Amino acid sequence: MAVKWTGGHSSPVLCLNASQEGLVASGAEGGDLMVWGEDGTPLGHIRFQGADDVTSVLFAPSCPTKLYASHGETISILDVRSLKGSLDDFHVNEEEINCVSLNETENLLASADDSGTIKILDLENKKVSRSLKRHSNICSSVAFRPQRPQSLVSCGLDMQVMLWNLQKARPLWITNLQEDETEEMEDPQSPGQLLNPALAHSVSVASCGNIFSCGAEDESYLLLTGGNDGKIMLWDVSSEVEKKQKSPTKHTHKKKTKRAAYTKQGGNTHASVAGEDEHGKILPKLSIEHGEKVNWLLSTKIKGYQNILVADQTNCISVYPLKEF
Repeated sequence: MAVKWTGGHSSPVLCLNASQEGLVASGAEGGDLMVWGEDGTPLGHIRFQGADDVTSVLFAPSCPTKLYASHGETISILDVRSLKGSLDDFHVNEEEINCVSLNETENLLASADDSGTIKILDLENKKVSRSLKRHSNICSSVAFRPQRPQSLVSCGLDMQVMLWNLQKARPLWITNLQEDETEEMEDPQSPGQLLNPALAHSVSVASCGNIFSCGAEDESYLLLTGGNDGKIMLWDVSSEVEKKQKSPTKHTHKKKTKRAAYTKQGGNTHASVAGEDEHGKILPKLSIEHGEKVNWLLSTKIKGYQNILVADQTNCISVYPLKEF
């Protein structure tokens, strides 16, 4: 059963992020940003001028009190110890920003926007160092690759997943999820098996830097997904990764199964045994009937235990302790 964090937002929560010290930041419609303690206590609040939706929040790993937030076409840097105002603001995108990502060396910040453009902000020189334009529709998500500070992955509503190297002005390869074809630009590496739906809303990279998906956990090849059907699922894709490593073949795109109907909010949760069915399809390791359309998923440790935090169409945050399953 989910624990609800309330008393912070008055509008739907759009995004979540957690610091290494256990703080959680959430952004909502109308320019609202909240910082929470591990127990769900609201610690701070700011409402940005202009009341643009806060679409992405991101803690700096090396400085857990530093928080990046995108709202409208602006990126703000905040000190969570004092949310009276921003430390710095950057107006780098021409349209609404959907996602921001920080590279491992924390000198570059990528921001993806509604025009399909990805801006690379040099944080040391405080200026845009690169503008990546290849998506023909909204660029919904961008993620730097671990151990590769000059490499990132992006996806968008043009059904394209792209791998970039910042030394080049064009992608290394492009995969069209609708046509299931890969256009290799300059890199002969196959992108592997894609698990994203045709309209790519989110991309994440595993800690090895080689496995891309719509949500990847750090410890192993675990995939966390949530959708319009109100379901949250945890998948173990390690068997597929092992197959690829042992027998590299042309990638295939498995079509997404039909979505289930909506269930009542606060529905039941159940866990199923991880494995494959008779057709060789991966089965979810855990399935949660959340009951609301999911806006953002976050897996983080709270008081030593792994939890799934969910932002949805409501103004509260749902917390599912994994120790219960």
